Amino acid sequence: MDLNLNHKSILVTGGTGSFGKKFVQTIFERFPDVKRLVIYSRDELKQFEMAQLFPHSQYKAIRFFIGDVRDGERMRRACEGIDIIVHAAALKQVPAAEYNPMECIKTNIWGAENVINAALDCGVKQVVALSTDKAAAPINLYGATKLCSDKLFVAANNMKGSRDLTFSVVRYGNVIGSRGSVVPFFLNKRQEGVLPITHPDMTRFNISLEEGVDLVLHALQYSWGGEIYVPKIPSYKITDVAEAIGPNCRQEIVGIRPGEKLHEEMITETDSYLTVELDKYYVILPSTPNKWTTEEFIQAFNGRMVEPGFRYNSQTNNVWLTPEQIREQIRLHVDPNFTA
Repeated sequence: MDLNLNHKSILVTGGTGSFGKKFVQTIFERFPDVKRLVIYSRDELKQFEMAQLFPHSQYKAIRFFIGDVRDGERMRRACEGIDIIVHAAALKQVPAAEYNPMECIKTNIWGAENVINAALDCGVKQVVALSTDKAAAPINLYGATKLCSDKLFVAANNMKGSRDLTFSVVRYGNVIGSRGSVVPFFLNKRQEGVLPITHPDMTRFNISLEEGVDLVLHALQYSWGGEIYVPKIPSYKITDVAEAIGPNCRQEIVGIRPGEKLHEEMITETDSYLTVELDKYYVILPSTPNKWTTEEFIQAFNGRMVEPGFRYNSQTNNVWLTPEQIREQIRLHVDPNFTA
């Protein structure tokens, strides 16, 4: 059955971010009769700016709620009459999280718990939470808080009782062109003639905002509750990103930042024993008993268990972007007028 979000009420936490804007745009394009689309975030300026992109005169279903996921009471009020929550709110800057650990914990862990409680209390039908590659075998606080968040959302399926409600998670890598990411950083720095490289061997996964939105919509359509969806996406070398953006720039090695990995991982060796491979995605199944079995899931989606010990790592990935492909990605997703 095809996904139909027409006549549904959807709330997006952190809805003024890069993902939120693309998600809202996609919903209005594909489901013009969506009943209500609530943008829940704490920054009034960003909401004002987003309202210029989606004026209420043209987008009748859109609503803007000032609120913080840390505020459980406000979260519950915002969720009244909501069918679906897409949880994208997070503090995600790794160095900032290392320096301000409790602020990161309050938003990413306590905020996740507030979203779960609001969903349980308000008759919400489905919750999809955004995760990150940094949540797999985390070495920084941001990744650790997102791992905790993932665990909370997966376990919430055991708390719902008889409610018609599912919680699931989507986990993906660096979004090309998102705020604070390497592409816009290099685009700004290249005019100086020097691009700072943390480590010449560093690799990362790459995904577009459109692919991230599609992954969330896939989870909304197919999730049974408790899954962590991981997309099959390419990797890139940080030096190839520098070559793509500033081929005439000097690359200066500046060292790895606090809490930063040399390579990213989305499925660990331990996860492999619970991981099912599908055509476009991997799915990490919940370790606690559910109302359905692994065998039923595999049969329903024509999947197969990955090999024991399998790891999905940006260094050992079998799909890589070349500098020219990175340039095409930048033109397609960041700046259509970009030239190297």
